[in-house]
Amino acid sequence: MKKETKDLNLYYMDNGQAKNDEKTKKQNKRKIAKKREKRIKQNIKNREKNEFDIENETVIEMTNKNKLKKDEEQRKKITKKEKKRMKKIKRIKFILKIFLLLCVITGIIVFAFTSPIFNIKDIKVINNSQITSENIISLSGIKTGENLFKFSSIKAQNGIKENPYIESVKVNRKFPNTIEIDVKERTATYSVDFLGKYAYINNQGYILEISEDSKNMTKILGITTPEDQIAAGNRLNEEDLEKLEDVLKMTAVMTENNLNDKVTSIDIKDKNEYIIYLEEEQKTVHIGDSSNLNNKILYILAILEAEKGKKGDIYVNGDLNNKFQPYFRESVTV
Repeated sequence: MKKETKDLNLYYMDNGQAKNDEKTKKQNKRKIAKKREKRIKQNIKNREKNEFDIENETVIEMTNKNKLKKDEEQRKKITKKEKKRMKKIKRIKFILKIFLLLCVITGIIVFAFTSPIFNIKDIKVINNSQITSENIISLSGIKTGENLFKFSSIKAQNGIKENPYIESVKVNRKFPNTIEIDVKERTATYSVDFLGKYAYINNQGYILEISEDSKNMTKILGITTPEDQIAAGNRLNEEDLEKLEDVLKMTAVMTENNLNDKVTSIDIKDKNEYIIYLEEEQKTVHIGDSSNLNNKILYILAILEAEKGKKGDIYVNGDLNNKFQPYFRESVTV
């Protein structure tokens, strides 16, 4: 009896399980069907959406362009602002750099003007022969012990140039405490009679000094420069400067022919009738103007050799290109 009951229970259990499985299958089928239906509807919607986009492509494209344009404008605005900001930053940095540089320069200047390291200990003068170093230093106004940077080099140069012998000058600072004064001097080459004294002049007609000694320099006679203008530091007038150029030409040719050392004086009163005096040879040379000088000097040398020891005048003041023959006229002693 118990065995039958057990079999009966197993039957009912199996039969119930089968029913449950069938029910589950039906539920799964319904779920699958719903999912398929949902997927179909979604596909239909996607197709409809795609069809709408194709039909409205122009509208979408225009919308995108407007959006891009707005984005671009926005970017430009941002870029402009950024550029302005960057310029402002650069300007500030530049100002800061200038400020720092000025601070550094100011510090260096203050140090240079106050430090005893730059106090002058030595003043040197170079290339001077006519004027003493002491005289040049005195004219410069520079003193030892003062700061290397506190004096004006232009003022010092102008002070030195007050001496007529000084043609040019450079004042150089040699760190840390030395001054070098480099001068170029004028050289006296001729003398001019002046109220019983002699005015020394150089090749440029500058009056360098008034002295009682001629120093055996060639004398220039017959100048037209007024006496009140004959002073150290002045220059001969224009007329005399033009004649001095002719004198320099004659001197150059005579120097080439070893004759210049015998010249005592040159009279320049008449530019068409220059006269050269040779005291040692006891002769006066009438050289005329400054033309054809080489040939004239050769004739003078020949006559000096031929008439050696005789006192008289040599005439080479004619036109040698027009059959003029130079000659010597001996002085008649009474």
